[in-house]
Amino acid sequence: MNIQLAPTGLNPFDDPLDRILAEIALSVQLPPSLHDKAKSRYEAVRRHLEATTAFFDQIEHFYPQGSMAIDATISTRGTDDEYDLDIVSQLGGRFRGMAPLEILTELESALSDYPVQRVLRQTRCVTLFYADKMHLDVTPSLRVYSRLDRESRITHAKGPRRSDDDRLVDMNAYGFAQWYANRTPLELRMAKEFHRRWLDHAGLAARADADVDDVPDQCDFIVKNTATLALQLLKRVRNIRYASSAGRIPPSVMLSYYAGLAAQPNMSLSAMLVRLASWIIREVEQASLYGRLLHVANPVCATDVFTDRWPESIAQQDEFAEHLHELVRSLEAMRKGEMFPNAMMDTLRDDFGERVVTRAADQIAIEVGGGIQQSRQLYTRRGSVLFPTAAAVAASTVNPAVSAARPHTFFGRKI
Repeated sequence: MNIQLAPTGLNPFDDPLDRILAEIALSVQLPPSLHDKAKSRYEAVRRHLEATTAFFDQIEHFYPQGSMAIDATISTRGTDDEYDLDIVSQLGGRFRGMAPLEILTELESALSDYPVQRVLRQTRCVTLFYADKMHLDVTPSLRVYSRLDRESRITHAKGPRRSDDDRLVDMNAYGFAQWYANRTPLELRMAKEFHRRWLDHAGLAARADADVDDVPDQCDFIVKNTATLALQLLKRVRNIRYASSAGRIPPSVMLSYYAGLAAQPNMSLSAMLVRLASWIIREVEQASLYGRLLHVANPVCATDVFTDRWPESIAQQDEFAEHLHELVRSLEAMRKGEMFPNAMMDTLRDDFGERVVTRAADQIAIEVGGGIQQSRQLYTRRGSVLFPTAAAVAASTVNPAVSAARPHTFFGRKI
């Protein structure tokens, strides 16, 4: 009889390269303080709306979508400490006879006095801007009752006046989150260690020790598998590459779809990131080969098209594929030990951003300080790993085999 064992996952902090990638991911995570605020805030928004005349008894469901629903939230494009969170507000019968712009305007009006820095009506949602740089997008939807659970239509209207382009767009964010969860099972060892580190970075060591055994029950904002961790890193690469771009960028939900397809338990973090990036490259190159735009739809709702607004051209999708090629080439060189430490750190900064990589290196330096000294290596102020000091270099002149060895990629072992 074959016994199927649940995947445990690999502890990313056990491998030098995976360790720094995991530390980078920690640096762009929604921190515990904001995680707790996010949950309370979206519940407070619902209570506020239900207290208004327009929305009283008209909110059927109020639930997270996108990155918030699959535990893949990271800092917003071009930032290290701003976070976009997405909520769907499924509305009742009163709104079914309204035009898309009218629904958005009603929502904006109901939230106009909400205690935040700014309330902004956008094409498909109303955004609340908080003083601590959190943004909460509230997307109104109308349930399609003859379809799968919570399959809906969301509003699309630029305003300020009605337009022929105004419409209702098919969506099943809830179904996609369930699909993603089924494709990316809990990897307990990986989840426990990452959860502990996440709390520890926020100075919640006592809570980390108390909660580490309860990770499976901690469902909000906990990275439960390596595929999701790789997804967060890939989103960060995208954010850095397009930080100065004014146009649309490869959508997060599309990247999440590919992470679900590429997911394979018990892989190392660097290998999973290479696998995910390579998967997307193949899809883009296949589409471009036949002269068509990449088409990615929700696997549980074919009319919910993730690529409806990006890419706008074949050149645009090819540009993204080339960014991913660069990422894969650099990661493969690091995995094979073919890159010198300083070059490696500079490459990581180019891929993930100066601040978060330096923060990750500093964290490792603090934790493995003794080990670094034993290896006669030091970190620079920018976080780069230096080669052995003069005594070690002198040893290499006595034994030429030392200098002929491949580039050193030591970042310290777990303590």
